[in-house]
Amino acid sequence: MGAGRDDRPHRVRPRQAVTQGRRLLALVFLLTLPLVTPRIRASDEIEYFSYLPSLLFDHDLEFGNEYRYFYEQSPKSLELFRGTFLEKREPETGRHINFGPIGSALLWSPFYLLAHIIVIGARFLGAGVAANGLAKPYVAAVCYGSALYGLLGLLLIHDALRRFGRLDEPVASWTVAALWLGTPVLYYMTVAPGFSHAPSLFAVSLLLWLWLRARAQGGGSTSIWTGIGAAAGLAGLVREQDALFIVVPAAWLLGECLRRQSWRWGAIRVLALGFAALFVFAPQLFVYRVLTGGFHPSRMVSGKLDYTSPHFLEVLFDPAHGLFVWSPLLLLGAAGLLWAVRGRDGVAALLGLAFLLQAWINGALYTWTQGGAFGSRRFVAATAVFAWGLGWVVSAVASAFGRRWTAALLCVFVWWNLSLMVQFGLKLMDRQRLDWPKVAINQFVEVPPRLGRVAWLLATDRERLAREGVTP
Repeated sequence: MGAGRDDRPHRVRPRQAVTQGRRLLALVFLLTLPLVTPRIRASDEIEYFSYLPSLLFDHDLEFGNEYRYFYEQSPKSLELFRGTFLEKREPETGRHINFGPIGSALLWSPFYLLAHIIVIGARFLGAGVAANGLAKPYVAAVCYGSALYGLLGLLLIHDALRRFGRLDEPVASWTVAALWLGTPVLYYMTVAPGFSHAPSLFAVSLLLWLWLRARAQGGGSTSIWTGIGAAAGLAGLVREQDALFIVVPAAWLLGECLRRQSWRWGAIRVLALGFAALFVFAPQLFVYRVLTGGFHPSRMVSGKLDYTSPHFLEVLFDPAHGLFVWSPLLLLGAAGLLWAVRGRDGVAALLGLAFLLQAWINGALYTWTQGGAFGSRRFVAATAVFAWGLGWVVSAVASAFGRRWTAALLCVFVWWNLSLMVQFGLKLMDRQRLDWPKVAINQFVEVPPRLGRVAWLLATDRERLAREGVTP
């Protein structure tokens, strides 16, 4: 593979190098932490968050009061939200609609409960904050919790690249940091942490890390496969489409059964995998039952799907909305994955299959353009997949051109993403699409003169920045 990747399977990695890599990622986290915006404002964010006050304060799954609370905070920007979520009902049950699964709320619940304890203590000391489950401390707890889950997912990816991908430092940490800062991961860990994408990054990374550990152990015990199944169930609980990542360990088990010619060995592990996944996913089935009257998502969601995936290629390459156009660094990751497959990397082949399934399900949606989103946010969960391929590329570039040029190349992609975030935030671009060549020109003409003012308003008056933007 080259200087960046150690192909000797039993080499002991220097502990100091691993520590330095983790410290680099921790430093990036600390530098980005002030960017975390503790606010719930988009339709999806309201849906995910509303499970918490509904269950813990109202003890039901009826979201009318939560939806009304957030709508009244910003009626102008949530007019479309009102038309769907306040005025419409599920036809079978008459309940308010919630398209979001419950998994993010379950992951956020420890932070949410801690916020409630703090609020109760503050009220005891005379503070006027409302202990209603909707006030700012509760929202802040969820948002910072999301950022932390994103970090945990990235650390799992880093460990997987080091331990199972045999990447040396600083290649492993550079790969993870580049994907963090050079793709929509950063946006959904900081500017919009109330979405499910940071928790989904964690859940899928955990699933793949556990599978790689079992693979490295020669198959792993039944208990390990129970854990892998639980992680797969959690991934589906956070975002239903992420349940498709179970294909990676399942396909590997099938291949091992054929290689070992022992179906009993595989059947036990498949059962452990499947039952654990179903058990962890079961809360969502009960949510479906309460909301829709059956063990299925809302018909308004399933009606948006065409399983022939007519938009498969557009999801990836469309000039206005395509994954690789918004985030060209991910094209390098996909190319590296293909290169690894040609190099007979079995892990890359299975990860490539998972990526194709994600592209297929996203291409099956009539809402494939993800209007109003920053980048192709539905692929944030696949960060570990791109990391495996990008690691090959970074390793090869570092071997051929040296670390300095490698770092410079990665910085170009980071700059592209950060500049897009500035354009998106200041409304210098059409938030519904990439408008060429305007968006490219803005990266070099409109963004640089505003950076100082943007940094100042981020620190002092973030709401004004979002409301008015800045002038050069």
